[in-house]
Amino acid sequence: MAEAFIIDAVRTPRSIGKMGKGALSHLHPQHLAAAALKAIKDRNDLNTADVDDVIWGCSAQFGLQGGDMGRQAALDADFEVTASGVTLDRFCGSGITATALAAAQIMSGMEDLVVAGGAEMMSQQNDYLSRLMQAGLSGSMGSNARLQDKRPQSHQGVCADAIAAIEGISREELEAFGVESQRRAAVAIAEGRFARSVVPVLDDEGNVLLDHDEYPRSGTTAEILAGMKPAFEALADMPSGKDAPTFRQLINKVYPDVDIKPLHHAGTSSGVVDGSAALLLASEGYAKAHGMKPRARIVATANMGGCPTLMLNAPVPAANKVLARAGLTKDDIDVWEINEAFAVVAEKFIRDLDLDRSKVNPNGGAIALGHPIGATGAILIGTALDELERTGGRYGLITMCAAAGMAPAIIIERV
Repeated sequence: MAEAFIIDAVRTPRSIGKMGKGALSHLHPQHLAAAALKAIKDRNDLNTADVDDVIWGCSAQFGLQGGDMGRQAALDADFEVTASGVTLDRFCGSGITATALAAAQIMSGMEDLVVAGGAEMMSQQNDYLSRLMQAGLSGSMGSNARLQDKRPQSHQGVCADAIAAIEGISREELEAFGVESQRRAAVAIAEGRFARSVVPVLDDEGNVLLDHDEYPRSGTTAEILAGMKPAFEALADMPSGKDAPTFRQLINKVYPDVDIKPLHHAGTSSGVVDGSAALLLASEGYAKAHGMKPRARIVATANMGGCPTLMLNAPVPAANKVLARAGLTKDDIDVWEINEAFAVVAEKFIRDLDLDRSKVNPNGGAIALGHPIGATGAILIGTALDELERTGGRYGLITMCAAAGMAPAIIIERV
């Protein structure tokens, strides 16, 4: 089987995902996605007529994010019209899946040059959904109601609190994780560890709109987090739909003995942000013929499903599956990136696999930096690659939970 190589990885800064508050919240989502695509094109002097496809992740494909963002953003970034594009949705795992599919196309010999990545304008999507709800039209977006009798799916935040109860993880332990995420991110920013990957977002006149991550709170302390009100306490006892069980009842329907306590809050949950990221992947033959120097190769990919009711627990089996597929053990992995959707997800991941904490999210994670749903997987792959190059490590494993109880995983090797 042919090899698939990562030639380059870029991401935009992550902007606060609230209309009128974030520096990027006014942009069209295609403009944000195009910022990453244009950077990958310009940095690599890329002949975009050679691009076989743009495989793009975006979870909320409605409103301005509808209409195949991958294709439209490529056109916005002045790619040649021959460069096709497709947009996919595996919820939070979309960016990893886009990269895995790009690698598979190259490894199968079907394509030679593919751009993978993703984008999410959470500020606009939350605003759009809010206006729909106010207009009484939220049902038009669809729901999981059909499955609630057979495969109940609760709210992710309530699921996080439920998992903490099952695992016996305390609020103090979750907050310690949140503080450390902020500390590590602050060190990474101060030392310029993101400098190679982060590209500025410009307006149409070439003015810089944002060139740094907006979300981190470097002054976060345990005392500050201890004073925060749990975010999902009231939500747990809200109906999950019209004449439907509460979110708590949906979990207790499958796990009747779980006493769900309100634990997670903004300081122990992923940040709501806007952002995009892109990866340039090429076959060995194309890279050699065009003088491209690969930075990493794709070793293995895997997908895993888990209990949709608890929703957030598939990363551990996904990691085990991709390790087995690669013929590696956990001791071979130098950098782990597990998305900090909630502190309990990463904390459980570390405990279940008995990992060296210094190797897991060494530059902080989504609690400090934010989680632009469709882009995060691609961001984390680039972050892992940068860290492998900084430290001289060999293998990085990237995984994340996704809604409905899924997790994609990927292993890369620095070359």
